[in-house]
Amino acid sequence: MLNDKLKSYLFFHVIVLIWGFTAVLGALISLDAIPLVWYRMLSACGFILIWILWKRKSLKLPPKKLKLLIIAGLVIALHWLTFFGAIKEANVSITLALLSTGAFFTSILEPIFYKRKFVWYEVFFGLIVMLGLYIIFNVETEHYLGIVLALISAFLSAVFTLMNGKLVKHAAPSVISFYELLTGAVAISIYLIIKTWITGGESGFNSEFFNLQSSDWLYLFILSSICTAFAFIAAVAVMKHLSPYTVMLTTNLEPVYGIILAFLIFGNKEQMHPQFYYGTLIILSTVVLNGYLKTKRKINKPS
Repeated sequence: MLNDKLKSYLFFHVIVLIWGFTAVLGALISLDAIPLVWYRMLSACGFILIWILWKRKSLKLPPKKLKLLIIAGLVIALHWLTFFGAIKEANVSITLALLSTGAFFTSILEPIFYKRKFVWYEVFFGLIVMLGLYIIFNVETEHYLGIVLALISAFLSAVFTLMNGKLVKHAAPSVISFYELLTGAVAISIYLIIKTWITGGESGFNSEFFNLQSSDWLYLFILSSICTAFAFIAAVAVMKHLSPYTVMLTTNLEPVYGIILAFLIFGNKEQMHPQFYYGTLIILSTVVLNGYLKTKRKINKPS
């Protein structure tokens, strides 16, 4: 029989596959990044609230934990804004390839969050990751803005993963997800209200904002229910059995799954220069090797 840790690890691969499809949905939806993320967070928040009420879970949390959840919610909102912004500025393949640098950012931030020493090979691998990024930048110069947005998104995903690694110990995954998504939706709403007021209704919350294509409604439903509400709660839940670095390491299969799905759906539109794949392979190989050495180091560490 599989133990909880192994079951969580295998289940997390299913979640990562769903996340890979999230990028494809982002490309299929005609909305810009800001309205797309607003609809996603607000809808997913509603789905999660229904789940919480059905399970009769308490939404009460200590004020100190609520403050951390608000910060985490702002981080995940910015992560998604830059993520979908990168897809719109570049494409699915570039965005997902650069998102894999999240493991590199985690290796730098984890010693700070969990107060441990830096490991020399993580610094060395960081330099190799930079080489992979240099190769991608050189061959995909026309997608410069998309690459920068994807890197920012990767950094924010590392911060968010580390924060949730601590928060999950003190509250139910669904409650954590609800407050984080609610915070993000409220923050974007405030921004859009201010933008509506400044522009006199020319942008922000106007008739065009709520005039969606029928296909967009379908894709948003899948995005908010399966790819967000379900995957969000499940991803936080597995953190009870997996370390933040293991989560981030497994997440690096997202570009592999996503690029394959994007190529199957969009065809040659997602085909990149050969050097792009060399750079991506360097980044992914470095991340996997880093994770292997880290795991081996923990096993050999005397108890």
